[in-house]
Amino acid sequence: MASNGEEKSRVAAAAAGYGGGGYGYGGYEGRDDRKWWPWLVPTVIVACIAVFIVEMYVNNCPKHGSALGGCVAGFLRRFSFQPLRENPLLGPSSATLQKMGALDWNKVVHQHQGWRLISCIWLHAGLIHLVVNMLSLLFIGIRLEQQFGFVRIGAIYLLSGFGGSVLSALFLRNNYISVGASGALFGLLGSMLSELIMNWTIYSNKAAAIITLLFIIAINLAIGILPHADNFAHIGGFVTGFLLGFVLLARPQFGWMERHELPQTNQPPKYKAYQYVLWVVAFVLLLVGFVVSLVMLFKGKNGNDGCHWCHYLNCVPTSKWKCNT
Repeated sequence: MASNGEEKSRVAAAAAGYGGGGYGYGGYEGRDDRKWWPWLVPTVIVACIAVFIVEMYVNNCPKHGSALGGCVAGFLRRFSFQPLRENPLLGPSSATLQKMGALDWNKVVHQHQGWRLISCIWLHAGLIHLVVNMLSLLFIGIRLEQQFGFVRIGAIYLLSGFGGSVLSALFLRNNYISVGASGALFGLLGSMLSELIMNWTIYSNKAAAIITLLFIIAINLAIGILPHADNFAHIGGFVTGFLLGFVLLARPQFGWMERHELPQTNQPPKYKAYQYVLWVVAFVLLLVGFVVSLVMLFKGKNGNDGCHWCHYLNCVPTSKWKCNT
């Protein structure tokens, strides 16, 4: 079972706490910078917690039992966890996750259950997985929603989660099931990077900001090569969020914000030329990427057939662990 980020989101949570002023990095201070009241991110967190409670209710460890031992935290009765040997993250069984909508290549492709590409984003493999991901979403998502509003950040979150699920299904196929919001979280990290690049000219301290952000992203992706984690979902979510950041998170240049103080004949354009170019390129790549990936997925193609080394992006075997467990 791939928990889709049981450990690496702890590092992702640090992303919200670095850098200078404004948006948490780069020292941006726009005169007309609007602050939004963040309600979507808290709603997503509450929804994920509610779904996890339903998972444990459906799981009902005391009734169904386990061949690997007794239920953990039996005083919770119906809501007690599977044995640690079965699920070390304090959560339900794989069978329960499959029933609730976990990503399963066979069910998506052969049983036409494409809805699992979205439903798996709302499921978590255990209490530890849930807490780590929700703390990461709280620290990263709140600031992004305050700066850009619920529509754009909600679109990035959902589409990044979807993009992560598609890439995961293409490469993991029937070896694992996958659950978790980590792909969506990596999408938010990717959008932070592209937003910095897209609005490069209006930030100060940008060199330090981009180095710090790249360092955080690299650590997160590096942790993803450990076993029992779905790094393909992280990579797919990150790439989707990175492209969406160019499309959705462009800021007007400073001269346009101060246009009311300038003569009518000297009105600057809202966006710079390079911002338009990045927007077009990112939109085309995003559209082509989704179309090609979905066609390959529903035709039953195996991503590993065209990339024999790509499995190392998900797990690197060592003397300490194997990648087929």
